[in-house]
Amino acid sequence: MFRPCIDLHEGKVKQIVGGSLGEAACLRTNFVSEKPAAWFAELYKRDGLTGGHVIMLGPGNETEARAALSAFPGGLQVGGGINAENARTWLDAGASHVIATSWVFREGRVDEGRLAELVKAVGPSRLVLDLSCRRRDGNYFVVTDRWQKFTELTLSSETLQKLARRCAEFLIHAVDVEGLCRGIDRELVEKLGQWTPLPTTYAGGANALGDLEAVTRLGQGKVDLTIGSALDIFGGHGVRYAEAVAFNRRARPAPPP
Repeated sequence: MFRPCIDLHEGKVKQIVGGSLGEAACLRTNFVSEKPAAWFAELYKRDGLTGGHVIMLGPGNETEARAALSAFPGGLQVGGGINAENARTWLDAGASHVIATSWVFREGRVDEGRLAELVKAVGPSRLVLDLSCRRRDGNYFVVTDRWQKFTELTLSSETLQKLARRCAEFLIHAVDVEGLCRGIDRELVEKLGQWTPLPTTYAGGANALGDLEAVTRLGQGKVDLTIGSALDIFGGHGVRYAEAVAFNRRARPAPPP
């Protein structure tokens, strides 16, 4: 299934090459929208696209994120700077789930105390763990801090089974191909389909409608796909938004009135 996104950077809806987020001088931007975040949220609401994510890439994005959640209450997840102290306020602002990554890691490892705090604050049914990763030495390592810092945690069946007890879903960007529109990391998608016990959203590299079919097949129906830079509403040329919506409707027909 197709899941939409709203990536916010410096208060604007943008599409950014994921691996370039570390330093401002190195930042590579594919698209900057003239439309506010709420416009995209209203579009997703119109087309019944629930389960998408609003990601705040750094400070200065809170106002736009809140506007998007207000435009589609209960329809979007939110991530970026989420911690045990602010998570509940984002749910109150209209998010269906909060997405956490960097805050639950410390010194390269999962901080069990922080994760427990977060689970206590919102409950596992409202928590998505972002396990975005980069490949190194044949393994996929979770990366944090704008995807620049490698942790010691590798993705595996054991990792996902263990963490599944504390959350409702996983969100996994393949950072090495994120924003490049050169195709998905098929090996990672296939492994996620074998490993994950929970609904999982994969993002990174999608450049054609065929990637939706591939992710559905390789992910054994457990992995959804986010399409960003290739999508026409984000200035892309590989995938028409209307085609992605139509794919979902074919895969999950609307219930009878």
